[in-house]
Amino acid sequence: MSKIKNIVVLTGAGISAESGIRTFRDTGGLWEDHSIDEVATPEGYAANPELVLSFYNARRAQLSTVEPNPAHEALARLEQRLLEKGGLLTIVTQNVDDLHERGGAKNIIHMHGELLSQWCRACDTKFKSAEAFTLESHCPKCDAKGKVRPDIVWFGEMPYFMDTIEAHILNCDLFVSIGTSGAVYPAAGYVQMARGLNKQTLEINLDPSEGSYFFHETRLGKAGELVPVWVDEILNA
Repeated sequence: MSKIKNIVVLTGAGISAESGIRTFRDTGGLWEDHSIDEVATPEGYAANPELVLSFYNARRAQLSTVEPNPAHEALARLEQRLLEKGGLLTIVTQNVDDLHERGGAKNIIHMHGELLSQWCRACDTKFKSAEAFTLESHCPKCDAKGKVRPDIVWFGEMPYFMDTIEAHILNCDLFVSIGTSGAVYPAAGYVQMARGLNKQTLEINLDPSEGSYFFHETRLGKAGELVPVWVDEILNA
């Protein structure tokens, strides 16, 4: 604990998959039902906004059917204990679900947006809502009709909070990646940034990621089993 006080954890689809949220890339994943171009690009939204809104309405509705798993809860426990000792845990997640929040964590950066956040393109307002949105929906601030899109970072758009994330990596003692494919940039490049800054690095994943060789250590298995064990190791050190 005395040596490792500031930790940055990057989480990806693998940690949520154990709670029952389908991933995009695995067999049976979301991309088998829809192409990336259809539902995860600005061009897809412009071409068929009804399809895109329906796709994210379904994903939003699924949140009520899943629960945080032991990995989410262990990270929340680590966050609280580090705070008590004057440290800091920053969770940078590629996931758009709210499982980290419901698992008890508070210091979370959603670099790819959030399912429960909406964005009015008419007045540039972002607001939280679990409702289903259609082209008949109105913005609660400006009352514009049909201008509310999911507050999700699509392919071709810039992820959120890039400067903040890099600042946390600069100041951390340990960078940990959990449940990520290592295929989507810029998140996939964060381990290289951490290594370049002489930070300790750890990967916890079901299988080695595409950038697994950049990590000092890789632990393979389910996040729900491995993350609580790793958290205990940190807290007992």
